[in-house]
Amino acid sequence: MPRANLFAKMMLILTLMWIPVALLYGYSNKTTTDVLRAELGESNRNQLAFFQSQVNTNIEMLASWPNLLIHDPDIESFRKLYTNGGYFNLDEINLVKRIQNKLSIQESSSNWKSRLHLYSPSLRRVVSENDARAYDPALLQAMIKPGWQVTRAKEGNEEIFLFSWFTVAPYGIADPALKAETIVELEFDSRNIQNMLDKFKDDGRHDPFYYREDMGVIYNRTSDHDLTGKMMQKLNVSPLPESDNLTVNIDGEPYMVSIVLSKETGWYLIDYMPMADMLAPIRKSNLLFYFSILTLLVMGSVAAYLLYVQVQIPIRQLIRGFQRLQQEDYSVRIKPKGRNEFSFLSERFNQMVDKIQNLFEHVYLEQLHVKEARLKQLQSQINPHFFYNCLSFVTSMAKLGRMDAVVAMSHSLSRYYRYTTRQERELVPLKEEVEFVRHYLEIQKMRMSRLDYVIELPEDLLDLYVSPLILQPLVENAVIHGIEPHAESGLIRISGELGEDGTVIIRVEDNGGGLDEVGREKLKRRLAEPMSEETGCGLWNVNQRLQLRSAKEAGVRTEDSPLGGLTVMLVWNEHPKDDRDEETLRHSI
Repeated sequence: MPRANLFAKMMLILTLMWIPVALLYGYSNKTTTDVLRAELGESNRNQLAFFQSQVNTNIEMLASWPNLLIHDPDIESFRKLYTNGGYFNLDEINLVKRIQNKLSIQESSSNWKSRLHLYSPSLRRVVSENDARAYDPALLQAMIKPGWQVTRAKEGNEEIFLFSWFTVAPYGIADPALKAETIVELEFDSRNIQNMLDKFKDDGRHDPFYYREDMGVIYNRTSDHDLTGKMMQKLNVSPLPESDNLTVNIDGEPYMVSIVLSKETGWYLIDYMPMADMLAPIRKSNLLFYFSILTLLVMGSVAAYLLYVQVQIPIRQLIRGFQRLQQEDYSVRIKPKGRNEFSFLSERFNQMVDKIQNLFEHVYLEQLHVKEARLKQLQSQINPHFFYNCLSFVTSMAKLGRMDAVVAMSHSLSRYYRYTTRQERELVPLKEEVEFVRHYLEIQKMRMSRLDYVIELPEDLLDLYVSPLILQPLVENAVIHGIEPHAESGLIRISGELGEDGTVIIRVEDNGGGLDEVGREKLKRRLAEPMSEETGCGLWNVNQRLQLRSAKEAGVRTEDSPLGGLTVMLVWNEHPKDDRDEETLRHSI
């Protein structure tokens, strides 16, 4: 019988053919994906850097306004202005009006909404586009710091960030809120940056935002705040680089993240994009390739299966038929399928087996009859052997005046003959055999008060059918050879089990002297030889009946007992092959 059929071989060949193709495609696809990811990441980072430069340009332009305003003639005049009584005269009012007009013009010169404030420490006044009011020098002194200052603010329900820039004239003066000639403050809020983020997102970005660790996040107006929050939790694990492309996994989905730092403000511009969106065309190409591979494999499998059904299965049926015929199973038949060369061979095979079966049936029937006669002869050998032992016991008890034991033995003999005389059956339930053994042990217990026994047989074993008088010789040997010669011995245990494979094991154990390994080997050889006076008929008879009834593997086994003596086991298979063959033949006859 071949180890692998034709269908399995063809499927193996098809698989081996496509494995190199799939590996090469996978390598090529990985290389392409890596290159595309790198190029997209570089392109995205360059676009972020360009956008960052636009934002920085606007911020730098706003930061240059105070330097321009400080040198304006009207502001220089305002710088040297002093009042008596805290009120402006008409010329001073006109000067303030001109300054406010210039502040308004300057604020309108940019697309960003901003506010300019002109502080005069000598007047303790601050001039803006629409107002000229007093201010608190201490509060102003706390606000003046180098660089851009960022503070949180709320406008309605919206949280915004205020960016402030202070320019002091003259430069480097101490306590500028009290001693400077002029202070110009430029202020704008984060909504200007939001407007640019919205426009940047409309150009094809996924979800750009600004982030600074000590302040927070400036979102675009359509930003996914939950996803951005998860993104920042991932990014805050390690310090952010000034410019880089990273891959971050969120909820099992990878994202490509591009980062660019604004050195002007210290804010990071971050944009992220799902890798699935970037690699969608490649994934579509992969699906098309794998679908093509799968289609070809299915078509190859169908072709291999058709060849397997049309050729391999008929050949295997013929091989199995010849194997069963070799095992003397003459009931085997092959069902022809279709009208081809293999159906012709199947029909001729069936005709050949019919002729062989007709030739062997009569011879095999005669063999069965001989086998049945030998079984009955072996069974009959047990009866005089046991009868002799019982009579010896009755004689001994009568000499001792033990009439109770004589009466008990007489009852036992009557039960024994009642049990044996109705054994027209070849098989009896094991529970009847066990009950018979129990009567025997009770009689022996009367003879030996130290004798005790335990029967531990599961219910599923008691319903099995066995040959009559197959257990009693084992118990009798345990009493005569294991218990009687040793005054300190007196326990017999009968146990058994039924294996999942149908193997039956019944054990008879004693705590007598037992046999060493040499003795057990000698007993094993005697059981395999023809019966002699030295061997005795008890165990040999049981061993022969088990092998005739079941198979050569069945029989009597011995081993050391945990009780200290000898364990004698009956081993056979509940469903031996020979019995099945006999039963099949009987039905066929």
